[in-house]
This record gives sequence, C-alpha cells and structure tokens, in this order.
Amino acid sequence: MVKPVLAIVGRPNVGKSTIFNRIVGERVSIVEDIPGVTRDRIYSSAEWLNHDFNIIDTGGIDIGDEPFLEQIRQQAEIAIQEADVIVFLTNGREGVTAADEEVAKILYRAKKPVVLAVNKIDNPDMKDYIYDFYALGFGDPFPISGAHGLGLGDLLDEAAKHFPKDEKKDYEDDTIKFSLIGRPNVGKSSLVNAMIGAERVIVSNIAGTTRDAIDSVITVDGQKYVIIDTAGMRKRGKVYETTEKYSVLRALKAIERSDVVLIVLDGEEGIIEQDKHIAGYAHDAGRAVVIVVNKWDAVEKDEKTMKAFEENIRGHFQFLDYAPIVFLSAKTKKRIHTLIPMINLASENHSMRVETSVLNDVIMDAVAMNPTPTDNGKRLKIYYTTQVAVKPPTFVVFVNDPELLHFSYQRFLENRIRDAFGFEGTPIKIFARERK
Repeated sequence: MVKPVLAIVGRPNVGKSTIFNRIVGERVSIVEDIPGVTRDRIYSSAEWLNHDFNIIDTGGIDIGDEPFLEQIRQQAEIAIQEADVIVFLTNGREGVTAADEEVAKILYRAKKPVVLAVNKIDNPDMKDYIYDFYALGFGDPFPISGAHGLGLGDLLDEAAKHFPKDEKKDYEDDTIKFSLIGRPNVGKSSLVNAMIGAERVIVSNIAGTTRDAIDSVITVDGQKYVIIDTAGMRKRGKVYETTEKYSVLRALKAIERSDVVLIVLDGEEGIIEQDKHIAGYAHDAGRAVVIVVNKWDAVEKDEKTMKAFEENIRGHFQFLDYAPIVFLSAKTKKRIHTLIPMINLASENHSMRVETSVLNDVIMDAVAMNPTPTDNGKRLKIYYTTQVAVKPPTFVVFVNDPELLHFSYQRFLENRIRDAFGFEGTPIKIFARERK
C-alpha cells in the first residue's frame, strides 16, 4: 500500500517544524544505534486513527541564500509536487501577511486539497484571531496550538478526508516486485531499459499505483517480476537542483510497494552522503536490499579495484552489511546477467521461515558460546525464540526481562542466526518479550 503524503507549507516562523514534531510524535526522536545510519527530519511517517501517512516538513528544506519570498515559493512548489494533501500553516498572532498571500497564490494553482491551519491560538480567548484568515480563500480555518497540541485532532480529521483511496494493483503471489532507487543520474533508467531489453524477457506495461509511475512487468526464465519505476520531476529549475534530497520522497513511494530494493550507486563518482540517506529508508522499511554499482565500465581498474570499492561500500553502509553487491554496466550490459539471481536470492531470504525447534537449537548454542549478560547482578535468561513474521523475517525472544537484552547481545544473536540460516539480502528484526 502506498501511503498518502501530507505536506506542511507556510512562510518561515509560523511553527511548521513544531507541528511536524507534534504529529510525528516520538518517531522523530528514534535513532537506530547502528553506525552509518543517517537521519533526515524533512520526512517521516505518522498515523492518525486508522490512517498511516507520510508527512513532509518543508521548514526543513535548505534552499541556501535565496531571497525571502523566493524561499517560500520554492518550498511551496516542492510540496505541491510531492503531496496528496497540503496543510497551509499560518500564524494567528501576526494575522495575514504578504508572505501568506504569496503562498496562497501558489496553492490556488496546485489543484490539490488544502487545509488551512492558524497556529499559536493557545487559548479559547484567541479564537477571534482566525477570522482574518477566511480572506485567504481556503474555507474554514482550523485554530491550533503547536506549543500545546490543541486542535490537531480536528486538523488531521479534515486532512484525512482528502487522502486518496488506495489503488493497489494486485499481482500474483509469486511475482517479485522490485524498485531502483538512488540519487539522480546514477543510471536507474538506463538499468531499467537494459533489463527490459535483455534476452528471454517478455515486456508489458501496466499503469502503476503511484502518481506518474509505470510498472514494467517482465518474465525471466519463467519468473515474473514487476519493475517499479519512480516518477520523475516534471519541472526543471534551480528549486529541484538545490533540493536534491527531495528525490527521496519519490523513492519512498516505490520502496513501500517493493519486495526488493536495488540501491543504485555511481561507480564512476563514488559514494556521497545522499546515497546513505536514500539507503537508510530502504533499511528502515524492512525491505530486501541489493546494492548495485553501475557505470563500472567507466572505472579505471585493476585486480584490486572491485575489492577496494566493496570495502568502501561496507564502511559507508554498515547498516546494510547483509546486502549483496553487484558491479555492472547498464550501458554495455556487462555483468547485468548477475543481477536477477541476486534479486531472487534476496526475495527468497526475505520470505524465509525457520522451524522453531531448529531456531532454538541455534539460540541455545549461541548462549553456550557467549553467555548472556548481567546488569546490576541480574542475568538475562532466554527461554525460547520463535519467528513471528516474514518480509522481513521477524523473531521474538522470550526472556525474563527485556531490558537486559542490550543492543550488543541482540546483534550477537542476529549474527548467529545469519550464520546458521543465511538471510543474505534481507534485514531481520529481533524483539524481546517478557515471558508471562
């Protein structure tokens, strides 16, 4: 299911980031204790009642040294491009300003649902402050207080009314869905074209479930695949060049629909910080991952080059130590035949189930090899372990006290599970539960 996207738009200093944090709640402060995972607070996931959605904080966009009104325009245009529903945030204490009117003019042309919110209405005596905002032409303003969390429920109720209905395209259960993500110009489109044009491939195009995207359905050696292509920017200009990290949002929509995510790197340019931002979202979503180094034909190399590049990847992407790496060239199609087998492997491991008895033998052997830790004289006891889900494989360890299962020992157990069962290409999740 593709989650709706809610964007918070408004001039500076109206409280966009405060509202963003209120809606997202504790999720924004969650930091995974794995080296190499980078975090970007422009985007997050949130939920309201029965609605899961993605949320954009345009206040986090770094435009640089652009003039004041130009910054506002650029932020609003990005939100218009990416969002399904827009929250237009204003400041009730300051009334309608020229900058608010500038944002309103842009949103008139958006042809997207707009919900008008008037922030900093911190007590009932201030409700009269909202009446000036009817002049902006977006219907009834919603009085809210980011500082106190007031009125956000009514605001989200209204926004949820405009969320698009899920248009999920059903494919056969054994179809492997994969997407290609990465920063611009790493060769994603070329790689898609190379795969579609390969021998033994039957191609048909079906309209995808994401806006402006096409699913390419291919068959290779009897196995069906869906290549989920991400929608490209329809407009060009400095706004998109200076906010390149916003390409993450299109990648996220593709990730949500994928079984396997191909993280495409530019072998010629090497790794940059943006690559880690994008890869982190695939990891967080629990999808199987294959790292693809494209443009390998353009790299001057000797017998040590590939190993050195792989070590560089492992150093930058420590949180993807389970992901296989494929070196290829979409342009020359060299080594492209190695990609499908890796996709198959990652997909198979992503769906793998382990028998409980065999799993517990592995865990008990691990405990015998490395006894459980103690904390303030209390030792962790592991009673038994069971797999509760696939995609990704998820395990619950029943213990005497979940607080005693520290990250380092959990990582040790994960490594022993991987040693025993492989799980190459897929993250695995381990949760501790107290045995009642």
